Amino acid sequence: MKRREFIMLMASAAASCSIPLAANAQPTAQDLLESGDLPEMTLGSADAPVTVIEYASMTCGHCRTFHLKTWPKFKEKYVDTGKVRFIVREFPFDPRASAAFMLARCSGDDKWYPTIDLLFRTQDRWARAPEGGEALKTVMGMTGMNAAAFEACLADEDLLAKITAVADRGKSFGVDSTPTFFVNGEMHKGALSIEQFSQIVDPLLAAVKG
Repeated sequence: MKRREFIMLMASAAASCSIPLAANAQPTAQDLLESGDLPEMTLGSADAPVTVIEYASMTCGHCRTFHLKTWPKFKEKYVDTGKVRFIVREFPFDPRASAAFMLARCSGDDKWYPTIDLLFRTQDRWARAPEGGEALKTVMGMTGMNAAAFEACLADEDLLAKITAVADRGKSFGVDSTPTFFVNGEMHKGALSIEQFSQIVDPLLAAVKG
């Protein structure tokens, strides 16, 4: 997508959290863990016995629900204790989501997670605002990003292409909605609650101890 087309589409309202895709074979855990076009954004210990991969879209209300309601409890119970390595991958459904992911990447590794958190918490301000670009610029100003850095980030067509490639790779794994999670290679769709996640993760942890 060319820069001009991208900026024009930024004025459009956000899309839904799902797309129709042809059925794909379940990828192997090894396939899922292979490095893609961008460095992995990972939280937790690299030696954790369970790996959870989330495909998310920044404009998706279900992803926001997971991030605000389930993620803090999940992080405290599993990630901070070294039991789960959590990987977030980009799966934008619309140009605003792509822009938000680009801005988080441009913020730097140390600010990536706080930026993702801020963008989810302020989703109502920018995801469906009449002028998405200006709304995003205002939100990113809260992180210290100035207008020049904002414009330079969104002009980075190589970064946009890589984020699109990450999403395309997710589609090849059968991802067609967000959030979609892979827990040690097994797909689970939707904004799972902490109780639902515990039913999936706890038996895997018990098997390692056994």
